[in-house]
Amino acid sequence: MFTGIVEEMGEIKEIKQVSEKAIQMKIQADIILEDVKVGDSIAVNGVCLTVTAYDDHAFYVDIMPESYQATSLASLQQESKVNVERSLRASDRFGGHFVTGHVDGTGVIVGVEPKENAVYYEISLSEELLYFMIQKGSVAIDGISLTIFGVNQKEQTITLSLIPHTMEVTVLGKKTIQDIVNIECDMFAKQVDHFVRHVHQP
Repeated sequence: MFTGIVEEMGEIKEIKQVSEKAIQMKIQADIILEDVKVGDSIAVNGVCLTVTAYDDHAFYVDIMPESYQATSLASLQQESKVNVERSLRASDRFGGHFVTGHVDGTGVIVGVEPKENAVYYEISLSEELLYFMIQKGSVAIDGISLTIFGVNQKEQTITLSLIPHTMEVTVLGKKTIQDIVNIECDMFAKQVDHFVRHVHQP
């Protein structure tokens, strides 16, 4: 479980193609390595991955075919920056929202517009993902906990507002139009929808 509060930006140092749709990555980081252990869960651009090894400067993860196909991880290259966050501890402050690291799909940035001290990002989504987007609700974009400021059903887009701090410390601030982002819908919205559709039947 994560909060969507990115701890730092890591950097991809190595990518090894294990098979057609499976890869291994070496990710350089600082904060993440302070107490890392083999088997720990780390969110990388919002995707929950397991630490398989580490050294003084980086940690290693395996990306299986499901994550390779369903997320933007396959598009990463050596020296790409990534958002990283360690899993939540019971004693931690909870600053974002409940994020599982189980990405539901990807979206495409279709608009970037500065607005005074903020930058508005417009992201195009599939109909299936847009279904779970709620005005003033929560969404995880590349693992970042953000509030939805607008939902356009006709254009199938959502609008998000990034403050200068988020622009500076996350990879989303480095992305622009046509870039792909990972989307995790609000887990409570998904659970309620599942209950209403599939469980609570007369």
